[in-house]
Amino acid sequence: MFALFDDAGKFLAGRVMSEADASMQVELDSGKRVKVKAANVLLKFEQPAPAVLLAEARALADEIDLDLAWEFAPEGEFGFADLARDYFDAKAGVVQQAAALLRLFDAPHYFRRAGKGQFRKAPEETVKAALLGIERKRQQQLQIEAWAEELMQGRCPQPVQDQIYKILFKPDKNGPEYKAVVEASKRSQRAPLDLLQAAGAITSAYQFHWKRFLFENFPKGTGFPQLTAPEIKDELPLAGVRAFSIDDSQTTEIDDALSVQGLGTGTVVFGVHIAAPGLAVTPDSAVDKVARERLSTVYMPGWKITMLPDEVVQAYTLIEGRDCPAVSIYFTMDEASFEVKARETRLERVPIAANLRHDKLDGIVTDATLAGEAEAHYAFAPELAFAWRLARHLKAQREVVRGKPETFNRPDYNFRLAGERMEPPNGSESVEITVRARGSALDLIVAEAMILANSAWGGWLAELGLPGIYRSQASLAPGIKVRMGVKALPHAGMGVPQYTWATSPLRRYVDLVNQWQIIACARHGRTAALAAPFKPKDAQLFSIISAFESAYAAYNGFQNAIERFWTLRWLEQNGTTELTATVMKEGLVRADELPLVFKALGCESLPRGSQVKVRITGLDEMTLDVHASLVERLDGAAQAEADAECDDEELEAAAAPIALAIDVNDSASEAEPATVQN
Repeated sequence: MFALFDDAGKFLAGRVMSEADASMQVELDSGKRVKVKAANVLLKFEQPAPAVLLAEARALADEIDLDLAWEFAPEGEFGFADLARDYFDAKAGVVQQAAALLRLFDAPHYFRRAGKGQFRKAPEETVKAALLGIERKRQQQLQIEAWAEELMQGRCPQPVQDQIYKILFKPDKNGPEYKAVVEASKRSQRAPLDLLQAAGAITSAYQFHWKRFLFENFPKGTGFPQLTAPEIKDELPLAGVRAFSIDDSQTTEIDDALSVQGLGTGTVVFGVHIAAPGLAVTPDSAVDKVARERLSTVYMPGWKITMLPDEVVQAYTLIEGRDCPAVSIYFTMDEASFEVKARETRLERVPIAANLRHDKLDGIVTDATLAGEAEAHYAFAPELAFAWRLARHLKAQREVVRGKPETFNRPDYNFRLAGERMEPPNGSESVEITVRARGSALDLIVAEAMILANSAWGGWLAELGLPGIYRSQASLAPGIKVRMGVKALPHAGMGVPQYTWATSPLRRYVDLVNQWQIIACARHGRTAALAAPFKPKDAQLFSIISAFESAYAAYNGFQNAIERFWTLRWLEQNGTTELTATVMKEGLVRADELPLVFKALGCESLPRGSQVKVRITGLDEMTLDVHASLVERLDGAAQAEADAECDDEELEAAAAPIALAIDVNDSASEAEPATVQN
């Protein structure tokens, strides 16, 4: 005797070896013996053989008309054998009964399961809705196949084109557009990015990177709503100083300026003056909401996306020839020893006498002119000389705390695109890359002045019991990162007891938040905690920190990627095929004269710091990948010690190709997106 039984929704048949009241032993065609509960046995039969029964039943099941079967089925609960007798004939045999069982089980939109071998007709409305859904799914599958065929033939369907960045980076895996790309990629055995390029969906590598960034970070576009800069209502006193700023010529958001008073008297008052949008812009105002949504200005070669609209920036920027509202901090110090005797924060109007520009002065304002070893033929020469001596003193003090000197062994690079820009670059421009040595005199002056102000204001907030947004680093040990928080903790990398960001309120949102807190301190002193916008343990501060860190990382990542694009374009533009480089780790090398990290074949076994010459064998502006191989090892390892301090994760990220969130190996459309490299 044979038996057909239900094994967790799968129908099996075999020879009955033994039978008890509640179970039986059944031997399958494979020879495997299984114990089957009596309740799971649906048919007992003598013939045909189990394998024949299942094969014939499956073939016959496909011939059963579900609409007709649904009409024949009784209204109440029924068994599969009952339906077989109604549909075929009153003497329906085991093959017909098994066929009815299989067909009923596979059609839940027509028949609902009511127990082992028992079913109930689905309501007519349910059947109609299910059939409509099945037809929609069939039509969608036909559409997916048609789109996939177009892609394989080198044409991109418009619906796929419209969702190209969503498909690649934030896909709906159940969307037909996504499925069409996956299907075409599988059938053509081409990577999605290559497939879409060949189909004309992506025609410009630059536009690919730019539009991807906008899709992920500015889905509503980069335009601003109509905003008016609020007026500062405070009656601010006029400061008795002649302040000057130091920025690049492209800088429009001039946040900071300096002043020096009392030179030659033995006591000097050194002033740091910060643009004061916080005196007019209030939390939750229209301007604040825009700033909080963007969180920072985005920088890239030839363009920037500002945190605030230009008309708002121009109302508060420290432009020369104006008396500009500012939050100022003054340090009264001994002119010779730089010992700080007093510090004071004021809300005031500051006369901005000049906006000095790096690119016009870097070769003129030198260590020699500042030290008096050469004549200084530029404005504010005495003030700059004092600020430079102070900066060197402050840096030396910080290095004592750090336990080792700060080194600037690698230069910064300036990117210049051809032509004046009134709109974002389109990727066709020629690019010039120039070197700007880090730690230049003007750089040092500005950097140390801002560190001094940020550290002092951070300590003042803590002293008065106000929370702020701080940056801290527990130690310089490997792997210890800089963290943002609301407590005044030491910053080992800077060598200061606490450190805020408060000197760039026109381009960083956390600086604006800290400025509100500092303004409260300036206005209310010891009672500032009662009037400040953010109180201790304010959950909003933690929310701001989280959002800022996420946005800042995305913006910096884009800036690095787009600078890498222009570096590859520079190599192509200049026909450069060989570079000198320094080995970092595991085949990664850093170009000596370009901002470029990449892998070079043949460098895997070389020690860190080795100097090499490599040949560029290929560039991919879409993935930002560089293909290179070792030509020869050069003498010297000058950068070995300094680069040993580099962040290995940062190095690997700098050399990594673009990652897509489309997985052609993922057959389950409901699965979570998996990040794979093209």
